[in-house]
Amino acid sequence: MEIPLLSDIVIILGLAVVVILLFQRFRLPTILGFLATGVIAGPYGLSLITATHDIEILAEIGVILLLFIIGMEFSLRSLALIKRTVLLGGATQVLSTIGLVWVVMLLFGFSHGESVFMGFLIALSSTAIVLKILQDKGEINSPQGRVVLGILIFQDIIVVPMMLLTPLMGGETEDIGSALLWMALKGIFVIVFVLISARYLVPMLLYAVAKTKSKELFILCVVVICFAVAWLTSSLGLSLALGAFMAGLIISESEYSHQATSNILPFREIFTSFFFVSIGMLLDFNFMLQNFPIILFFTILTVIIKGTVATVAARILQYPLRISLLVGLSIFQVGEFAFILSNTGITHGLLSAEMYQYFLSVSLLTMGVTPFVIQYYQKIAGVIGAPFSSGKQPMPYNVTTPEEHGDLPPLDDHIVIIGYGVNGRNVAKAARHAQIPYVIVELNATTVKNERKLGEPIVYGDAVHPMILSHINIQKSRVVVVAISDPEATRRIIASIREISDRLHLIVRTRFVQEMEENYRLGADEVIPEEFETSIEIFTRVLNKYLMPRDEIENFTQMIRSDNYEMLRSMAGLKSNVSTNFNLDLPEIEVASLRVLTKDEGITGKPLMKSGVRHRFNVTIVAIKRDGETILNIDAHTYIHREDILYVVGKPGEIMRFNNYLKADGF
Repeated sequence: MEIPLLSDIVIILGLAVVVILLFQRFRLPTILGFLATGVIAGPYGLSLITATHDIEILAEIGVILLLFIIGMEFSLRSLALIKRTVLLGGATQVLSTIGLVWVVMLLFGFSHGESVFMGFLIALSSTAIVLKILQDKGEINSPQGRVVLGILIFQDIIVVPMMLLTPLMGGETEDIGSALLWMALKGIFVIVFVLISARYLVPMLLYAVAKTKSKELFILCVVVICFAVAWLTSSLGLSLALGAFMAGLIISESEYSHQATSNILPFREIFTSFFFVSIGMLLDFNFMLQNFPIILFFTILTVIIKGTVATVAARILQYPLRISLLVGLSIFQVGEFAFILSNTGITHGLLSAEMYQYFLSVSLLTMGVTPFVIQYYQKIAGVIGAPFSSGKQPMPYNVTTPEEHGDLPPLDDHIVIIGYGVNGRNVAKAARHAQIPYVIVELNATTVKNERKLGEPIVYGDAVHPMILSHINIQKSRVVVVAISDPEATRRIIASIREISDRLHLIVRTRFVQEMEENYRLGADEVIPEEFETSIEIFTRVLNKYLMPRDEIENFTQMIRSDNYEMLRSMAGLKSNVSTNFNLDLPEIEVASLRVLTKDEGITGKPLMKSGVRHRFNVTIVAIKRDGETILNIDAHTYIHREDILYVVGKPGEIMRFNNYLKADGF
């Protein structure tokens, strides 16, 4: 028996493998590969696919799983940490884009409903493409990365009410008030259902399933929850996608969300590939070629509108012009959720077939150029921002002078800390403990405001600009620590610092070792890569566990650092210049802490000379912790009490035997 759908699946996945391999060679996102696969295999391409309706069903499953995963990854607690960026930045970007697109569409003669709906579509950017590129560049934790993430989160959330409003804008009912009331009642029902399910029903169900330790049953249960809630919302006249998001939200509040995500993720990847392929299949390539000048015009207009609005949103969040431009150059494209929303618009008459082709063409062009723009967006931002700087960076918000704020230390022979993340905070704590004057430069205005209230000597500014560096008297500092997560900005900061002073000692923190050489070339005195320092710290603790002498461990780690981590970088360390006279003479002893739980009076309540611990177990007790006090003076007359913690030295096997004895009859 031949299954037509099976051959189509083989064609799609096989062609996708070839296309994506080609795209990966040019470092293009996988999503673009799926879209290109759809264009090639679709009815407007080589017409390789026959069961297009069945492919659309698979694509719909992909949409459900995509929003289900988004819902599971959505956390109210994590959202609270960046709520200002999400709410203020996201709302500014989405609402302003909708407003501008609405005005433009009205000028071209479209109705209010069609104009607002097109604003909905254009306002959404590609979460999948942008975050993937920023992660690959190591800039997801950079200032622009945090703003982009916050805005994209808001877009992912706002698509749900957009789906609810679309039928009303389609004019399917004349009584808008009743429709809004009915929709509100449905929404209240769904919210109450989600809260009850998330608080009581689903945790109890998943707990019962998890106790069985059956992976198959757990996956089945999660999938049933996803599709059951999607079916429920669909029955209420709401979208399947909304139900899938709500189902994910229900599971996200439980302790099983991470396991559920890891189980569903492979299914999502397969089915969402069909979604993007189905979008590519809908693109009429001949239509694009015939109307390319108009499509190019609307593409450029979309890029300008979205890029400008996103830049303004970042400026409202009080980020400098350079960072704001990077944000605008990151989320100028139309994203995957716009494709999901467009299907709703077609159903309710807000998007004609011709306009849909224009929308698809513009969307795919903006997504296609995104990787190239972000690759060079630092240089592009510099070119765009040059006319506004007039060769001089204006004083940013909240930068202050020592004279204006007496809480800042005297800026002479001080430490300059650029970036107030985890590393910056630790350097500041160490400097404060050592009573060394320091000043911090940070780009997050909220952090600056909060830390100033706590008395930290912190100023707001972009350390890329020499004026900011001069303002904090960097030329009089002794040490500068650059501890930010933006590799490109780090290089520019090093260059700016060396233009001001060659005297100060410049320490730079990087994430990856491949960034070291360029930072040294630009003038850094020390470059500390996190990946190697983590390895050194782990190995140091390993050697401590083997009781190696501390001076030998310190000499060994110092040799690795002084050789610029060559031993860790080269193949198995064979090409390293590090001296190999580090002799690992591992002692066959172990130091351990053991709690006394036994009630055996042969151990407890007797002095050590009578209990015979050393002779019976071949271990030596070197210290005892009792009631929070540590007893170091151990002799033959020392008593052992129940609940004591014994610090013993001996061979691993003997210590294990003694530990088992101390646990006997302990419960």
